[in-house]
Amino acid sequence: MSEAAAGPGWSGAWAGPGIAELQARWGQPYRWLVTLAAMIGTVATILSATIVNVALPQVMGAFGIGQDHAQLIATAFLASVTATMLLNGWLVDSFGCRLTYAAAIVMFVAGSIVSGSAPNEGVLIAGRVMQGAAAGMVQPLGMQIIFQVFPADRRGSAMGLYAVGVVMAPALGPTLGGVIVDEFGWRAVFFLGVPFALLGLLLGLVFLPGPAREGARRRFDGPGFALLVMALLALLTGLASGQREGWSSDRVVVELCIAAAAAIGFVLWELRSDAPMLNPRLFAVRGFACSAAVGVVYGAALFGSTYLAPLFVQTIQGYTATRAGLLLMPAGLAMVLVFPIAGRIADRVPPFGPIGVGLVLFGLSAWLMTGIGTDTPFWTFALWILVGRIGFGLAMPSMNAGALRALPPRWVGQGSGAVNFARQFGGAIGVNLLSILLERRTQLHAQALTATQEGRGATREVLQEIERVLAQDGIAEGMRQAMAQDYLGQMLLSQASMLAFRDTFLAVALICLLALVPVAIMRRRPVG
Repeated sequence: MSEAAAGPGWSGAWAGPGIAELQARWGQPYRWLVTLAAMIGTVATILSATIVNVALPQVMGAFGIGQDHAQLIATAFLASVTATMLLNGWLVDSFGCRLTYAAAIVMFVAGSIVSGSAPNEGVLIAGRVMQGAAAGMVQPLGMQIIFQVFPADRRGSAMGLYAVGVVMAPALGPTLGGVIVDEFGWRAVFFLGVPFALLGLLLGLVFLPGPAREGARRRFDGPGFALLVMALLALLTGLASGQREGWSSDRVVVELCIAAAAAIGFVLWELRSDAPMLNPRLFAVRGFACSAAVGVVYGAALFGSTYLAPLFVQTIQGYTATRAGLLLMPAGLAMVLVFPIAGRIADRVPPFGPIGVGLVLFGLSAWLMTGIGTDTPFWTFALWILVGRIGFGLAMPSMNAGALRALPPRWVGQGSGAVNFARQFGGAIGVNLLSILLERRTQLHAQALTATQEGRGATREVLQEIERVLAQDGIAEGMRQAMAQDYLGQMLLSQASMLAFRDTFLAVALICLLALVPVAIMRRRPVG
């Protein structure tokens, strides 16, 4: 976009005044007012990332869908965040923070309405895509604003306040979502963020600045964005289709081939573009590449475990949505306390140390959860989750700082977006793959358990006892045997599902262990 097209053309009321004019109008309080405006919108959109997890069993029941469709409700949001997060720099550069923020909030509210009133899972997934796209546009704005309005010696305290708000949203999301699901139904959870979003929109229109008027505007990387969206969409649909239609089916093979071709095309295009959305050359820097690889693992482990834990306690242990949300609350609050301490550690300790310790703690948490059962106490499970979240909080600041320190100054801006992209991409793919693993292991365990029941005397005794109970309830003799077999099948399926959850948490522990490899590479000093 040319300077002429982007300058005077955006001088209308919607574009808004620049930072200098707003600072002169509002004085010293402006710094905190504009930070508050950005934070409220960010909290509203991030809240939707986790609040839906406790509602998934109810959504599955309402629409009669399995986990292969239900996980798309979570991954569609994360994938959209991943794609539009890379658009933020161009949008802000071209239209300014005010218009970008306002458009994103309007999209988020529209997506919330679509999700909350969806007649089927397809419309619900479309609404989640809208919500995620808005979240990806809004999330980077807070950091950009803070760096523009605060002097260098005040940015730390401002970022600390902003980070607390951002961390609190996903921490409290499942708890608030559980209360709302139990009191008002699953549709209501999609409307929780709307009042906060509208408040953020009002404050944003007052305090957020318009576009800078000087300098040439960056060209929009249309082909790169199209290839990225195609790769993500084809990959996620291919993985979801694999469970339903078989991994060797023509549809799945075509979808995964399209995903691979689009991903390769994206990398090749970004290498030759003079204004890339995501510069692949960043990953040639060893320290950055290792931090990004760990970011992918952390995204998969964090979002994956946040998806799995509420699903387990609701489907296996029979928790209400409120109790399932409360299970995650202590861990979320612990992260709020750990982040400021971890930030100071990141300034004083080489990044591989906190990152490695954090991975070990998260892996230990996942390994402990391989011992879950129908009788696992609430506080035992909550403590296991807490250990992992402390590890994540300890590693996160060092992971970001280590990635950016490894880059030359001219790449720091792109590097910040790229490392966040890596974490979000890990979350989207991690939830998808862990859901697939859970379903496959459930099927395998169910087949194995069913095979062991044939001809067993204990099984016959259980069936006879069930039939006796049914007879006491007045059930006709012709129906008792079928109902007893069905009840036994449900018991076996529940046992198979519990064993599958254990296997899936073990997979999380193993990927955390595997991520210690890039951490060890980070520790090596460059030669020469």
